Amino acid sequence: MANPLSLLGEIHTAVSIIPAVAGLYSFAKYRAIWPETTVGKIYLASLALSAISAFGLSSAGGFNAGHALAIIVLLVSAICLLLPKLSFLGRLMPYLRNLGLSFTYFLLWVPGINETLSRLPPSHPIGNGPDSPPVKAALLAWVALFAAGSLAQAFIVSRRQAKRAVA
Repeated sequence: MANPLSLLGEIHTAVSIIPAVAGLYSFAKYRAIWPETTVGKIYLASLALSAISAFGLSSAGGFNAGHALAIIVLLVSAICLLLPKLSFLGRLMPYLRNLGLSFTYFLLWVPGINETLSRLPPSHPIGNGPDSPPVKAALLAWVALFAAGSLAQAFIVSRRQAKRAVA
């Protein structure tokens, strides 16, 4: 049997499902995460709760990679919320904001992929930690998807800006 989750681990997992679903919905509907929308607000609030609850988790004790990812997620989210106030960024701002918020979604799934593949199916998990080949392969595919999605978002922002310039 795989390592059981602690109560905090169960709460963290349940909370982390909310930004995973909200982010996916936002990408499907808007092709980006827009903090001004209801789903964007749900995404950011639940992402913050997920990141904060990660600080109470540590299978080895002490600071770990998951804690570092949580700090990065919180910092990037805060920066993305401040970007519209930085007028010197000009036309670069929507590109940076889309990339940053997409990066938070990417980071949300990094430990999620590792933990899921290291725990499921319970009788014989697919992987056994971040160094196992199945987990590495899944994470590599996730990196490729993030890169392709980021390029697609940059193209969408570019087309949106071109339409505004013509209008």
